[in-house]
Amino acid sequence: MAVESGTILRGSDGSGARVEILGARNVPLGGPRAMTVRRTLPQRGRTLIGAWCFADHYGPDDIAATGGMDVAPHPHTGLQTVSWLFSGEIEHCDSLGSHALVRPGELNLMTGGSGISHSEVSTSGTTTLHGVQLWVALPDEHRNTARDFQHHVPDPVSLDGAELRVFLGSLAGVTSPVRTFTPLLGAELALAAGASVTLRLDAGFEHGILVDAGDIHVDGTAVRPAELAYAAPGRTTLTVTNGARESARLILLGGPPFGEEIVMWWNFVGRTHEDIVRARDDWQNASERFGHVEGYDGERLPAPALPHATLTPRRNPSPPGGQVR
Repeated sequence: MAVESGTILRGSDGSGARVEILGARNVPLGGPRAMTVRRTLPQRGRTLIGAWCFADHYGPDDIAATGGMDVAPHPHTGLQTVSWLFSGEIEHCDSLGSHALVRPGELNLMTGGSGISHSEVSTSGTTTLHGVQLWVALPDEHRNTARDFQHHVPDPVSLDGAELRVFLGSLAGVTSPVRTFTPLLGAELALAAGASVTLRLDAGFEHGILVDAGDIHVDGTAVRPAELAYAAPGRTTLTVTNGARESARLILLGGPPFGEEIVMWWNFVGRTHEDIVRARDDWQNASERFGHVEGYDGERLPAPALPHATLTPRRNPSPPGGQVR
């Protein structure tokens, strides 16, 4: 079970640098036919890791029991969505005209920019759905860029007792060709039982390690399944160990600290309250800003009501706080 959302300073590496542990909270995804996901970003303890501003982790989900994923057409602004599966298959349709299948080990990256809409539905042949949905905040100079969609199948890289798939950025001598608007790292790491691997990092990056399965220690700090470990900039290496008798899997995220404050609400990333109000009004009024999604059988998602308060920028805490355990 996921732990309660919040920052927990559980330990430190050999140099005394702290490893923050971000717990997950359960969130319904997709309106009235919602499936439950475990969300570790954003939260009070940390809004961003590099430009990564959102992380949902779901499954393994028995489709026969839950009905799977059925997210009606909905909008995005100011961000890129990153879809990555461990098992199952999702049909993606967007207002750019893209119609793609999200499959395990294959990256689907959609750029919302000034406005896009899309739907996500698990396919009829899917029995178990399991994966992550991630968002990347676009920097101010690019947040109104044109809609885009990219697909990439990274080759697996064998390490000692581990297998690595780099879907964004560079790691272990592998570089993804997928375009991003800030330097980023995104990779899946699978470890055999008892395996330990040390990765060389960009010291200018901060990193997040989202554990899917296994008895994982990151630089000596335990990270439980569904938790996200945070490592501040300055590290040149990161040692990940699987102490379980079964294989383990995690997602490694990274990037230089994002120097801009963002306003994030529903599916929109902006810079001001007014940005969000304008985007919501445009969606509710069926503006051409978001286009039209073909191929979904049903109505699009309505936007929720805005809060009775001015939306303010999100920022990371400095210094980080939380409980030690």
